[in-house]
Amino acid sequence: MAQPPNPFEQQRPIPGVGKIIAISSGKGGVGKSTVSTNLALALAKTGAKVGLLDADIYGPSIPRMMGTLHQKVEIGDDKRLHPLERHHVKLFSIGYLIDEDLAVVWRGPMLFKAMDQFLREVAWGELDYLLVDLPPGTGDIQLSLAQKVPLAGAIAVSTPQDVALTDVKKALDMWTRVSVPILGVVENMSWFIPPGSTEKMNLFPKGSMDRYLRENGIRKLGEVPFHPNVGLGSEAGIPVVESDPTSEEAKAFMGIAETLRTLN
Repeated sequence: MAQPPNPFEQQRPIPGVGKIIAISSGKGGVGKSTVSTNLALALAKTGAKVGLLDADIYGPSIPRMMGTLHQKVEIGDDKRLHPLERHHVKLFSIGYLIDEDLAVVWRGPMLFKAMDQFLREVAWGELDYLLVDLPPGTGDIQLSLAQKVPLAGAIAVSTPQDVALTDVKKALDMWTRVSVPILGVVENMSWFIPPGSTEKMNLFPKGSMDRYLRENGIRKLGEVPFHPNVGLGSEAGIPVVESDPTSEEAKAFMGIAETLRTLN
């Protein structure tokens, strides 16, 4: 009997786009989109040409976090969608096509087609990096992305506590199963400094995450501290890397960006 076609043989690079990096999480609420936006800005500040694709079709948040909530993309003379640009980062999201309050009620095949359009029918131009902010979990969008384009690697975002570690293991296992290199893990909300103090305080018990990464040879790309300004910046559409570049949080994102630039 003939063997079924290998879905990963559909992979094709995007002309002009360098490294495509998936940013994922096993569960929601760990700050994945916050990491995606700030990391995109941090890479741009290193001099790289950067694009950010919001692949969370059911719950897009990049338009709000990047201060482009009420803007819409246009179709150029080349019949392609032209991404918006803010803070020197090219942006695309389904949020630029529909109103924020409208639900997207799509089955898997429609998600698969949408991903192809977002990757192929958007005029990304020349990019060193295209970051893809994925929805939580290990579902259709993640698989579609891995099947459609060769990924330079994947980053998993997690908070330090054990309940998040359980889910980040699933995300890392997914990327291993589809033969995508794991670039590392970003530990978000790692610690904070209480007002009037200079001492770091852990928000969650720590240790299990570091032990798991060490035992499995997975790089920790960086630890991002918790600070209310990170959330406030996202709500205002000015990520902390732009709004407060000398803060510990911004420095953490810049450190992660510099690490990524050294990886092959």
